[in-house]
Amino acid sequence: MGSNKNIDLSQVQEVAADEYQDKTMGAELTKSDINKMAWRSLLLQASFNFERMQASGWLYGLLPGLKKIHTNKADLAKSMKGHMGFFNTHPFLVTFVMGIILAMERSKQNVSSIQSTKIAVGAPLGGIGDAMFWLTLLPICGGIGADLALQGSILGAVVFFLLFNVVHFGLRFGLAHYAYRMGVAAIPLIKANTKKVSHAASIVGMTVIGALVATYVRLGTTLEITAGDAVVKVQEGVIDKLMPAFLPLMYTLAMYALVKRGWSPIRLIVITVVLGIAGKFAGFL
Repeated sequence: MGSNKNIDLSQVQEVAADEYQDKTMGAELTKSDINKMAWRSLLLQASFNFERMQASGWLYGLLPGLKKIHTNKADLAKSMKGHMGFFNTHPFLVTFVMGIILAMERSKQNVSSIQSTKIAVGAPLGGIGDAMFWLTLLPICGGIGADLALQGSILGAVVFFLLFNVVHFGLRFGLAHYAYRMGVAAIPLIKANTKKVSHAASIVGMTVIGALVATYVRLGTTLEITAGDAVVKVQEGVIDKLMPAFLPLMYTLAMYALVKRGWSPIRLIVITVVLGIAGKFAGFL
């Protein structure tokens, strides 16, 4: 009986930590509130760091809306703490994520559902935004501006600046309002399928994280096995043939395990730097 009570108590505590105390619908956000969020989103990367990436700027943009939605101080604190977690997306498209998240906050969705949706929507927008702005819009606007400048016209810089920012600010403010309206309209559907939405968002988030690990985590060994005249490179001849990106995966899982045990990201960064330097000098990395 005692063990069953402990299990039940832990389950109750876990559910309580994932839910807000005040479950009534939050205050409606006005167009002015959404515009304020969009303006504040310009500072998304003002405190960018490698521990939480854009988290501080993300919370700064959401904060006026969160304060209006969560009149319960404990709920506001829980929401703010959740939004200080690791987050990274394209700075020009961030308002699309913000609008959806504020709509979910207003309907008092589970904290885990909100955080999963934030990552699932925000992460892919990083790649989409790079392709849209840096590889498409910027070259087009720059080409038009440069052509005018080469003809001796001062309008080259003006046209470039105006063209780029008309699209930039149009999307920043337009997506903010669209996403919030879309989020509000989808609230009944989301509430009816909270578990499915959370599960789907988690799958997308894990897929994106897996792709990021394989793409950005670089770890390989220079060790070689000599058998007579034959020399086998451990990385290329053994590890990569068994499972490409195996070492980056193992290192990422090790870092994750240490984070779960309370190690700070700064400490892990220092360990990574020291390990890299030592491995290079010792000749096994």
